Amino acid sequence: MFLLNYFEIIGTVAFAISGAVIGIEKKLDIFGITFLAIVTSVGGGIFRDIIIGNTPPTAFVNPTSSIISIFTALVVFFFYEKKSKFEKIIIISDALGLGVFTAIGCRTAIIRGADNAIFVIAMGLSTGVGGGMIRDILVENVPFVLKREIYALASIIGALCFFFFYSYFPEIISLYLCCAIIFIIRITSVKYNINLPAFKNWK
Repeated sequence: MFLLNYFEIIGTVAFAISGAVIGIEKKLDIFGITFLAIVTSVGGGIFRDIIIGNTPPTAFVNPTSSIISIFTALVVFFFYEKKSKFEKIIIISDALGLGVFTAIGCRTAIIRGADNAIFVIAMGLSTGVGGGMIRDILVENVPFVLKREIYALASIIGALCFFFFYSYFPEIISLYLCCAIIFIIRITSVKYNINLPAFKNWK
C-alpha cells in the first residue's frame, strides 16, 4: 500500500507540474495556474470514477491529490524562469503522469470487478488522458490525444500490457511495468519525432 501511495504521489506531482507550467505560459494568474494543476492531476480520475460508479469521486472524498497539486503549483509559480528550461520538464512530467495514471486507472477497473481488456484499457486511457484533455481545452489548446503525437496510443499499449501482466506478476510490479512502457514509448516518440499519420490535403 505504501508503494502504491508513493506511486500515485509521483503521478500527481508530474501532472500538476505540466498543468502549472502550461498555465504560466498562457499567462494565467496564480489561481488559474493552481486550478489548471489540480484539474490536470485529478480530472482523469474523476471521469473514471463517474463511469465505474464510484461516487462521489475519490478526488472529492480524499483531497490529498488536490493538496499536493496546490503545493506543486505554488512551487512552480515561484520558481519558474524561462520556457526553454521547462520544455523538457513539461514533456517528461506529462509522460510520467500519463504512465502512472493509466496504470492506476487499469488497477481501479480490475479491483472493481472488470474482467475484460476493453473496459480495463478504456479506464486506463480515460484516467491517463482525461485530466490533460480538460487542461488543454481550458487553455484553448488542441489536446495531445487528438494530435499526431503518440500519446493516447502509448496509454492504450501500456494499459493492454497491464491487463496481461496483472495475471502473472504482483500488482505493484504490473503498475511499474505499465508506467515504464508508456513512459518509454512517449519519450521515444518525442525524441525521434515519431508521429501517427495525419490527413494531408494534396490539392
